[in-house]
Amino acid sequence: MSAPAPIRVGLAGLGSMGRNHLRVVSGHPATVLAAVADPDAAALDAATAATGAAGFADPLAMIRDAAVDAVIVAAPTTAHVPLALAAIDRGIPVLVEKPLAATHAEALRIVDAARAAGVAVQVGHVERYNPAVLRLGELLREGWLTTIYAIVSRRAGPFPARIRDVGVTVDLATHDADMLSWIAGERPTRVYAELAQRIHATHEDLLFGLLHFPSGASGMLDVNWLTPAKRRQLTVIGEEGMFELDYLTQRLTFTKSDLAHGELIAGYATTFTGDVLEIEVQTHEPLQAQLDAFVRAIHSGERPYVDGDDGAWAVRIATAFLEAASTVGPVDLAGEAVPA
Repeated sequence: MSAPAPIRVGLAGLGSMGRNHLRVVSGHPATVLAAVADPDAAALDAATAATGAAGFADPLAMIRDAAVDAVIVAAPTTAHVPLALAAIDRGIPVLVEKPLAATHAEALRIVDAARAAGVAVQVGHVERYNPAVLRLGELLREGWLTTIYAIVSRRAGPFPARIRDVGVTVDLATHDADMLSWIAGERPTRVYAELAQRIHATHEDLLFGLLHFPSGASGMLDVNWLTPAKRRQLTVIGEEGMFELDYLTQRLTFTKSDLAHGELIAGYATTFTGDVLEIEVQTHEPLQAQLDAFVRAIHSGERPYVDGDDGAWAVRIATAFLEAASTVGPVDLAGEAVPA
């Protein structure tokens, strides 16, 4: 049996993530970059010259007129809804960069349209494809932690000048809202948050968020655009010990609980240090793995690994954080939460 023909991909948006998608799609054996779109003439000319793809100044025109089998939406967040709906209207599978939309209502518009049309929507929560995360998931399923007590996530770095349309909560914390729900295996029923706006002209650039899960597990997010060095870290604490993960280095360790053998620091402060196990991780590029999953979903017709429902729920948690901060009180999601 011959291999299926390459999937002709249209790419909407040539910002920082768009350029990454351009590189990965152009080099993938199962895809060909058929069309690109961006209103920036210089960026568009560079992309078409490098790839031979058809160029469009208007992403909607590309979706309407280009001969494509799939679309990747990497435009600003506020453009996600019209572009995704245009692809769905044509019956074209679409990968939408995270966040799926700026608001939960807009995210549900995409989900409902895709479901009605029977069109696949995948959301670009690329951290799900990080090899250290995938290995962590395997070990959790194997029962390394009988009970998860707490999940702590830190996603921090300098202010990105490219982000103007949304704040750090919708832009970045959606990663962690999705990740913590995935690790817990359930969706939070209550959230609380504190926000700050220090250097962003119109939106918050710091979030501390708390989540309560039905199992009793707690989650905490530290997300900001104020830290002078990029940090992407995750800690999962449970009955048998603690996983620590670095998204950037793809390093994963497990520290076993050991309360029977205390040590003294400087002769007077007791500490307990468990054995630290370095977990072997077969490294790969998460964005490449995400495209692999998109290709598989298109060929098989199966539910994408991270689908529109996942993306919409991440946006819902993010908007609940904003609500909690504005009302200075917890937001109850118990009536909305369904199994992750």
